[in-house]
Amino acid sequence: MIGDLVIIAASGQLVAYDTATGNRRWLGPNPGGSYSSPHLATIDGVQQVLLVTGAGTTSVSPADGKQLWSDAWAGNSIVQPALTADGDVLITSQENGTRRIAIAHNGSGWSVVERWTSNGLKPYFNDFVIHKGYAYGFDGRILACIDLKDGERKWKGGRYGNGQLVLLPDQDLLLVLSEEGELALVAATPDQFNERAKVTAIQGKTWNHPVLVGDILLVRNAEEMAAYRLPLAR
Repeated sequence: MIGDLVIIAASGQLVAYDTATGNRRWLGPNPGGSYSSPHLATIDGVQQVLLVTGAGTTSVSPADGKQLWSDAWAGNSIVQPALTADGDVLITSQENGTRRIAIAHNGSGWSVVERWTSNGLKPYFNDFVIHKGYAYGFDGRILACIDLKDGERKWKGGRYGNGQLVLLPDQDLLLVLSEEGELALVAATPDQFNERAKVTAIQGKTWNHPVLVGDILLVRNAEEMAAYRLPLAR
């Protein structure tokens, strides 16, 4: 939701509706099918909505749906894009890996420049996170870390199946929930893979993100949900 608009993706096309009336306000370009969701971002001082599709990445203006820029990169892309600290965009593909693009705006329009493409991190539907100059996520079914400077893989380790993760930035930790319901703490550092602890949190196939709210950790699958109260650091 942006202002008085709700923006959704329908079969790879962005559509905006008026929140008060439900009337369609605009229909964006249609680059192709997508499993991704609209992603609100501010790039080079301009607010925009990104959508990753099988054809690449498209950016539109939230005011009228007109295309600002696009980057063609065919592949099976499901995961949301991410922004680096200096405003570049990271996109991923199950087949092709991870790509970093630099976006700039001048008086005549927008420019898109590929900085690098790496096969060191190839998420499928598992989100990745950015922390202190590195990206952490799943390369297939194994956790991996790549350097944002050049895409070089720093390490790969830990078999968590098609799991999910969240970043605990203050602790430099990844909270990883495996496909089998095991919960692991992994160091979010680039020197080596370091699993600090692992426990069974829930039974059965689990594709859902863990959620941490205060000192309550929530995990779930298609059959059940579990809540854990965590001790707070003193």
